[in-house]
Amino acid sequence: MLTFFKKTILFALIIVLGLASLPSLSVSASGLNDSTAQQGQPSNERLEKIWARQLTAYNRMGKTDQFIEKVQNLIDRARANSKDVSAVPAALDAFVEAVKEAKPVYESMNGIVSSHQGFDEKGKVTDTEKARETVRSMREKMQEIRIILDGSGKALRDAIQAFREANPGPQKTPGP
Repeated sequence: MLTFFKKTILFALIIVLGLASLPSLSVSASGLNDSTAQQGQPSNERLEKIWARQLTAYNRMGKTDQFIEKVQNLIDRARANSKDVSAVPAALDAFVEAVKEAKPVYESMNGIVSSHQGFDEKGKVTDTEKARETVRSMREKMQEIRIILDGSGKALRDAIQAFREANPGPQKTPGP
């Protein structure tokens, strides 16, 4: 049971940190003949790394329903064992509502991911400008989702942590 709690909290933490640690790109306008046009712009290698992280975060976000189901199972098992889980359902409900509100934004990211303009199927840059725009668009959508979630994932993680602290699992004893 303790392993399940650890995995649940780890998963919530990964989602929250993944969204919170998304890179930001700065874009500057320059003239056509300006030799410094590439200064301040991420290299193709950097764009590929950013794109890979964005795809990882996008795929994690797609597993939110399974995460919600696991937390609900945790609540149900704890209630069946007469444990006080009062804070966890409220935090879960807030998280579920935020996820529902964020779902259209998440679904709109599917177009960006499927077209992956500027990147090939393996995530390598094929057109630098299009790749920059793709990364920028993904970042904007992820920031929108982070604003919609408004800390509800962290609140859920904190509620689960408080529950774990109030209801420690059985201690493992070393074997002979």
